[in-house]
Amino acid sequence: MKKTDSLKKNSDFKEVYRSGVSHANRYLIMYVSENHQCGNRLGISVSKKVGNSVVRHRVKRLVKEAYRLHEDVFNSGLDIAVVARASAASIGFKEMESAVLHLGKLHKVIS
Repeated sequence: MKKTDSLKKNSDFKEVYRSGVSHANRYLIMYVSENHQCGNRLGISVSKKVGNSVVRHRVKRLVKEAYRLHEDVFNSGLDIAVVARASAASIGFKEMESAVLHLGKLHKVIS
């Protein structure tokens, strides 16, 4: 299984937003760019518009777990930034998993 690091610095997020390609669905917006490294880096952004800190952290956990379970089907060498929309606050894991995989297929990064 591939090791996925996380995007932590604001400059890393800005680089993915600037140079990456974005696709969106009802719950998430996903930006993808190449990082020319061996592994993927995943960054999740949830604004205060989504809810309080408990709700925002739950959304982050759902996105991270949905990605982790399907990490082996994603191509390698990518920077992925996921931005949650306000509608993501009220969904369960199955819908989140479906949203992540749908965006991966739109970006053509799922093998």
